[in-house]
Amino acid sequence: MDTIRKLYIPDNPPAVKAEDVFHYLGYKSGMPDEGTVALIKSCIEQLEKAMNPKSVYAAFPLKRAGGGIELENCRLRLIGSDIAEHLKDCGAAVLFAATLSPQVDRLIRQTQSKDIAAGLIMDSCASAAIELFCDIVEKEIKSQFEGCFFTTRYSPGYGDFPLEVQHDFLSALDAQRAIGLYANDAFLLTPMKSVTAVIGVGNKPPQGSKTGCEFCRIKDNCWFRKRGLYCGVSKSAE
Repeated sequence: MDTIRKLYIPDNPPAVKAEDVFHYLGYKSGMPDEGTVALIKSCIEQLEKAMNPKSVYAAFPLKRAGGGIELENCRLRLIGSDIAEHLKDCGAAVLFAATLSPQVDRLIRQTQSKDIAAGLIMDSCASAAIELFCDIVEKEIKSQFEGCFFTTRYSPGYGDFPLEVQHDFLSALDAQRAIGLYANDAFLLTPMKSVTAVIGVGNKPPQGSKTGCEFCRIKDNCWFRKRGLYCGVSKSAE
């Protein structure tokens, strides 16, 4: 497989519904009150105007080496036993980066400065939006590999796959130039509402990929777990 690199910009931003946001606000079941629902819908309308979602992805053949997985024609090494296990049935991996836009971060800050409750809701709306956008990007990626099987997406910071790979990850995608996505000295992404992830590609269904709270690096301090919720990041492989 040759290296494939593509910029993907959707025709329309992800369509966030109020129901998509309830989960991020801590509603385990049931509905928020009418005032909260109205505020969620108002935040979604503002968010839609601020979003300019962009993504870039690249596919690389994999090479196993002692200490990690190497990507052909790429300096990034996928370090950690968990990512190695996740990709054990794969001959290639797709790296992708997705972001909603700097304007979304600005909108969240502006909303928080005026009203803390509204700021929390705006942040939750944006969290729902970036996950929906990642789902869209996944579908786009899968459409490029007819007849293949895929793992779930797996991000730096998950399990023992270290955040420290972020700079090389973004460089492999030329994400700074392509979509304006950077990582700071703490390896956190800017704009904030952004995601980097790996999807494994193989010729048979993946077996035993390590996903779920048990393998997450932040499980002990997770906002969702403390409230008996689940972040929803890990989805079933298709």
